[in-house]
Amino acid sequence: MRTSFGGLAISLVLMQAVLLWPYPANGQQDVASIIQHSAEANERDWTAAPEFNNSERDRDKAGDKSYVVTMLYGSPYERLIAVNGQRLNGAKQKEEQEKYEKAADERQHESADKRSQRIAKYQAERRRDHTLIQQMTKAFDFSLLGNRVVNGHHVYLIKATPRQGYQPPDRDSKVLTGMEGTLWIDQDTFQWVKVEAHVIHPVKIEGFLAEVEPGTKFELEKRPVGGDIWLASHYSMKANAKVMFLFSHKGHEDDSYFDYHKASEASAGQ
Repeated sequence: MRTSFGGLAISLVLMQAVLLWPYPANGQQDVASIIQHSAEANERDWTAAPEFNNSERDRDKAGDKSYVVTMLYGSPYERLIAVNGQRLNGAKQKEEQEKYEKAADERQHESADKRSQRIAKYQAERRRDHTLIQQMTKAFDFSLLGNRVVNGHHVYLIKATPRQGYQPPDRDSKVLTGMEGTLWIDQDTFQWVKVEAHVIHPVKIEGFLAEVEPGTKFELEKRPVGGDIWLASHYSMKANAKVMFLFSHKGHEDDSYFDYHKASEASAGQ
């Protein structure tokens, strides 16, 4: 449900059918303008995300679990509904519902300090992911490779390569210095239909005594959920790292997000 290495929300895309689309007769859209518009679209999406509830299915080597994710007094609550594709039986459903109701009651009546701490933790996670997405426009040089059709969307196909001299503002963003990627950006909305990024050379992460190595890759797909807002529909991550610069660590997760709908004021209220 949550990514390794500081909530890295940068991604690689599942390669599905990609069809060639001819260049527009009036020439290429300026790549800097495309990236700027896409950054603005992502900013709107990031701001709007807490307004939505959704369902989520998380897969890893141990199996998969599905949740209903509800904004509950300022931060999300995940209620388990299925394991390995099988809905919980009646007794387990009742148990999970009781856990949810207990959490709702506790959050409704918690002290101002406790609520502030809980929401601050959630917002810190969001800011960390947000910073990484924002840094993509600064960490890379972009080149327009052409136009395509992906999942029914006419998109700009853009290559991202490391920008010489880029100075990451924090530890999480440092991984960008060793990555390159590809973006498929919708021509009408400038939304990210797909994004991919992968590590091309090792990056040392100070403080964790770890080194992120080639073989680490991220994949992200987004889709419209209402108005001009697009949110994640699929995210996958494969991690290849050395801990203490010696012990190999490999991880994998594959998450799907669906059934987005606006959170009620009662559940989302702070």
